[in-house]
Amino acid sequence: MTMKLNRLSAALLAAALATGVHAQPGKDNLNTMKQMKVATTDLNIPVVPQTGRNADAIRNNLKKIKMPDGFKIELFAVVPDARHMAIAPSTNMLFVGTRKTTVWAVTDRNSDGIADEVKSFAPSLNFKVPNGVCWTKDGFLVVAEHNRVLNFPAAEFFYEGPDVAVIEVVPQGKLIPTEHESYNHGARTCRVGPDGKLYVTLGQPFNVQPRDKVDEFNRLGIGGIVRMDPFDGSGREVYSIGMRNSVGQDFNPKDGSLWWTDNQTDGLGNEVPPGELNRSTKKGEHFGYPYWNGKFKVAGTSAAPDLKDMKEPANAVFPQVEFPAHQAQLGMTFYTGNKFPAKYRGGIFVASHGSWNRSPASGALINFVSLKADGTADKSEVFAEGWLSPETGTYIGRPVDVAVMKDGSMLISDDFVGAIYRVTYGN
Repeated sequence: MTMKLNRLSAALLAAALATGVHAQPGKDNLNTMKQMKVATTDLNIPVVPQTGRNADAIRNNLKKIKMPDGFKIELFAVVPDARHMAIAPSTNMLFVGTRKTTVWAVTDRNSDGIADEVKSFAPSLNFKVPNGVCWTKDGFLVVAEHNRVLNFPAAEFFYEGPDVAVIEVVPQGKLIPTEHESYNHGARTCRVGPDGKLYVTLGQPFNVQPRDKVDEFNRLGIGGIVRMDPFDGSGREVYSIGMRNSVGQDFNPKDGSLWWTDNQTDGLGNEVPPGELNRSTKKGEHFGYPYWNGKFKVAGTSAAPDLKDMKEPANAVFPQVEFPAHQAQLGMTFYTGNKFPAKYRGGIFVASHGSWNRSPASGALINFVSLKADGTADKSEVFAEGWLSPETGTYIGRPVDVAVMKDGSMLISDDFVGAIYRVTYGN
């Protein structure tokens, strides 16, 4: 606890000194809040209704979800645009990112497995695509936006009001060069690794990056994963390259390896290329893109004709799992609980968002991937499905992320419905 408080004090002092003492409340809320000053006089934060027709309809739709015997899925919370989730380390709550302008604080106050309150977190700030949320080892909440990274000390204890302490890890416009900002593949995700560093995914902004961008993107870590100090952004370096749009990521608690999903190239047909689940074991690995997408060669195809003479990257690392094309695997997590049957413990759950340009549509499901004794992937199987209606071919939900609660249950976020579901096993 002393170490946490010392780090908090030092970080906030550094932030205050860096910004000076002349910030005017209402003019620059970030600078004001970095100095622990009041940015707003309205202390009331509206809450999202958790009952009524919408909640009832969501519960009714969940009756269509198929899972293995013994599992049950229920509505945990109504959370508009729910994307990636960060389970709080010390309280019965979580924070949820979106691709819009809100981070949600979701609280189960009476510990009954259903959220009692959903409201915006730090509404005094102007978030821009705050999709990625994750925790440092000592309980600081990191929010990775499209082109900025913020760190919130003690967020789970001081989220009740609109003004919260904040550390600016990466200033606006400094995560990637602003000329590469794009609405395409701009939602970041984050994780803090066993080394204490912050890992951030940087999807590249094209379907396939053109020839003149390949080397630049590799140097910057665009189409890769970068890592840095989660408090001041120092020591930034490119960890992995050769990706298209890495989304979900998680560290295997047994061996420290970093696993992540990667979305595939569009416009090459219904059956290719495959979706990917990859494993990073060390800095500097190249995962093949844009030459390879899985074991499918993209360079020289109709999606990348200017790459026809591209040289194959040396020692490219191929995926641990290749999923059916265009199902759009997003969030993933290792199951660290002990309430699911033994076969699931230590394995990986992967959320498939569902295709947007395949006919007929495919995906909108949860996969489970078991691991071998050596830590590599074994088998992949469908764990939960039914969000894609077989009768109409339309979506009744689109899973985004999966997260394990401290009680061993699992949460699934859905940005199409605007909800979080809770999966339990047994009674």
